[in-house]
Amino acid sequence: MLVPYRRHNSDCPHASDGRRWNRCKCPIWVQGTLDGEPIREALETRIWTEANDTIQKWIAAGGREEPEQEQAPELVPDQTVGLTISEACASFTAEMQALKLRDSSQKKYRIMFRQLETYCSRAGVRLISEIELEHTTKFRQTWNGCTSGSAGKRLERLRTFQAFLVKHKWIPENYAKMLRRPKDTARPTLPYTLDEMKRLLNACTTLIAERPRIGKAKMQRLRALILLDRYSGLRIGDAASLPIDRLEGQKLFLYTAKTGTPVYTKLPQFVVDELDRCPRLSPGYWFWTGCGSKESLSENYRRVFREVAKLAKVKNAHPHRFRDTFAVELLLNGVPIEQVSMLLGHSSIKVTEKHYAPWVRARQRQLEESLDRAIKDDPLAREESSRTQKLVRIK
Repeated sequence: MLVPYRRHNSDCPHASDGRRWNRCKCPIWVQGTLDGEPIREALETRIWTEANDTIQKWIAAGGREEPEQEQAPELVPDQTVGLTISEACASFTAEMQALKLRDSSQKKYRIMFRQLETYCSRAGVRLISEIELEHTTKFRQTWNGCTSGSAGKRLERLRTFQAFLVKHKWIPENYAKMLRRPKDTARPTLPYTLDEMKRLLNACTTLIAERPRIGKAKMQRLRALILLDRYSGLRIGDAASLPIDRLEGQKLFLYTAKTGTPVYTKLPQFVVDELDRCPRLSPGYWFWTGCGSKESLSENYRRVFREVAKLAKVKNAHPHRFRDTFAVELLLNGVPIEQVSMLLGHSSIKVTEKHYAPWVRARQRQLEESLDRAIKDDPLAREESSRTQKLVRIK
């Protein structure tokens, strides 16, 4: 039996009401058994009708695994019938697979396609050629409950999809480009202070001693993961699934640049020692068994981290803030923003400037203060300043 339920976000006002409360916009999960197999995972939707449809499909198919689809050839619309919405989405999906897009990116497009097909079905739109600016605008209006930043990302994906349709001459224009991007009103995530970092690490040690039900080994791994996140700049999913063979001494392999050059960062020795001490979940990983999805792995560590942050009394705590702390500390210590951008794996330095512009300005102030001190300690500058002051007094 499979039971859907709301998995409340940490900032949901109904989080304390338990999963029986379902009148909110939090993600829908499912738990239970299907043909003797235990299941507990996200349904990738916030709409109950879509969740129930997915569960019924699983039950009818006797499992949740979707059959592998061979890469479909490029679809050419029948001039007498036209290309349907589903066929256009399938053609774009084949294109994504051919381009080897990341699974996380493909997943976001699949969610958008399900929402688009649901909207078109209700609006009476069956063929992709029937899509117009009015439909694109009304489809965007269905994105209720998401932040301005999330809506902006969805619009970018819709623009990419419609550009694909325009390229194949299935629609005359990219209507999504005519829609204005929402103003991003979300406050930037702030880095952790030194005091907050100490409180988080101390909370891990406290939980090891005072709350054995959580598990000593789990908290040791979380403490090591916090330090790895802070001094590597990795995202929580990448850090939690990091293979052990990526670390050689203090050098941590991050990724291979487009030029084919490997990019490394250097971890402090105490972080390496902490990784060596923490109990491993498998021979190849520190924090992962190697089985299951990275999304579930990340959510598991986020859930435990929220309990640690609550004990440490650190407000608005989130694992991504370790990545922000890594970047900001490098900028404030004079590391060029080009190098910081490379370590973060950003596609362009503009991305780094967009997220860390306030801290780049702080670095500029720091540079000006350093110049002031240098000028003050310069013998010629002192002599000329003294001479100028004497001339002013004479006048």
